[in-house]
Amino acid sequence: MALPFIAGLWFVATSAQTRRSYRYAWAVVAAALLLIGFIALNVLIHQLGWRPLDRAAHVLLYLVIGAAFTRALRLPVLWGGLSLSAIALGSVCLIQRYGQGIERAYGLSGGPASSIEFATLLLGLALVALARLLDKRTGNAERVLHITAMAFGMYGALLTQSRGPLLAFAPAFVLLVLLHVRRSGRWRVGLLFIVGACLGAALAMSTMRDEITERFAAIAPEVTTFDEHHAARGAVGERLEMWVTAARAVAEHPLAGIGIGEFNHYVDGEIAAGRSNRAIGRYNQPHNEYIEAAATGGIPGLLVLLAAFLVPLGYFARHVRDLDEAVLMPARAGLAVVILYMLCALTDSVFYRVTPQSFYFFVVLGMALLIARLRSTPDAGN
Repeated sequence: MALPFIAGLWFVATSAQTRRSYRYAWAVVAAALLLIGFIALNVLIHQLGWRPLDRAAHVLLYLVIGAAFTRALRLPVLWGGLSLSAIALGSVCLIQRYGQGIERAYGLSGGPASSIEFATLLLGLALVALARLLDKRTGNAERVLHITAMAFGMYGALLTQSRGPLLAFAPAFVLLVLLHVRRSGRWRVGLLFIVGACLGAALAMSTMRDEITERFAAIAPEVTTFDEHHAARGAVGERLEMWVTAARAVAEHPLAGIGIGEFNHYVDGEIAAGRSNRAIGRYNQPHNEYIEAAATGGIPGLLVLLAAFLVPLGYFARHVRDLDEAVLMPARAGLAVVILYMLCALTDSVFYRVTPQSFYFFVVLGMALLIARLRSTPDAGN
């Protein structure tokens, strides 16, 4: 990781083209810097020590690494590398499920608790592969690679049995297809593509002995039977209990919050006082990025998080109608990943673990600066 970071610093210091690209994508860069600064300020106010700055350090890392996207890159190699990563990581899920008998695949690190974050990563890679697949400049051999990557990414995510990322993936997937058919006018092909993907997902789910369908079917009963004064039933009920507890933290500390990474300590106090159910004592984040931001950073923390999502979303949305295919593809990829994370954030803390946070800022900052290079530098597409 040090090599691309040092290279990024060198590009910023020596290349006028790189600095011009950062200025063009200033809003996305500013949103990342705002998040870094806010985390540092929150840690300083609450005197939390160095450890909570790990998240901010990783955002800074990818803010500098993003400078590589302002240089002349062999982009098919980049897209191919990401798709090969999806195939490799999807294979890990297959090995864990069918080779090791693990009920919920969880990837290479973090243990069983990282299933949701690993699913988010796999589905993000699948969306990038789809964006490249829909690029009319993509050759047939490369299309086979990206189709394979999508299959491994989506099936691997299915093997994690993580409901939130799977539900968030569907609208991002459909949006990419609709953006493509709107531009190409091939509505029938787009509809067949979506139907084919649905049939493929149904076939994949049929190989799982109803486990994933049972998990989806359990959502409604757990919501309707939730009672914060009694036992929280299942993962959904426990989430609701955590959200109620986090809402009290927001009401008590609306400006400064309780401190980055301090949710578990607050929960322990609420359980001891009898205001929260003991079932949530094993969690150290409330499984909702928006609520966590408001609880740990107050209302300002929520606004900073929204900026980290909405500013890139607006930037990519402005470029998805660009006439240049070279700009169109990274704009679609960035837009889809932001939507995936925004929706996943409703039921999980997508920036709690380093891997999904790093993937988000690698893609968002990288695609934003790639677009900036193409738009701010004459003949950059050549």
